[in-house]
Amino acid sequence: MAEAAPRRLFPGNTLLLASHNAGKLRELRAMLAPRGITVISAAERGLPEPAETGTTFHANAALKALAAAGASGLPAVADDSGCQVAALGGAPGVYTADWATQPDGSRDYAQAMARVAREAGDNPDRRCAFVSVLCLVWPDGHTQFHEGHVEGAWVYPPRGANGFGFDPIFIPAHSTLTFGEMTAEQKAADNHRSRAFAAFAAACLDE
Repeated sequence: MAEAAPRRLFPGNTLLLASHNAGKLRELRAMLAPRGITVISAAERGLPEPAETGTTFHANAALKALAAAGASGLPAVADDSGCQVAALGGAPGVYTADWATQPDGSRDYAQAMARVAREAGDNPDRRCAFVSVLCLVWPDGHTQFHEGHVEGAWVYPPRGANGFGFDPIFIPAHSTLTFGEMTAEQKAADNHRSRAFAAFAAACLDE
């Protein structure tokens, strides 16, 4: 699938977030509300989440956004993001959510974070990165990607109860706090999704 030149969104448009993740929905609504763009979620439309069978962040973001745009008739955006731990060769990476998925389909990030510490063992390399790829798809299949990366380090045990996912073990290089210790405003100011969003906003939003 070739990536096309970006199209723009305008005040009054409705954008579908191809996710059931309430945390991602809150973040995207906060980012787009000042632009006059309404964000609804796949959960609110009763749309299922497709299996994330891709082996890259780009592939998973695209398959989610394509499914949502096709089912809803709305422009749809999907984020695929993950935590890359240097001592684990970049894992969990694209399989970040899988590390937390339980047999009943629920997600337990506490045990996923414990797995990072367990598998890293006494390796002194604590480098870690959070990566986000946004894919925006229009109902006619027009597709565009935007990326964000934040370098930092992981810590254990987890610190802070804010955010979601691996936030409580990740300290971005520009801070001494984990994402889990930050307020929503502090985290939104500079994180992997906000950096991907900044690229998305520059290319796709009305100035």
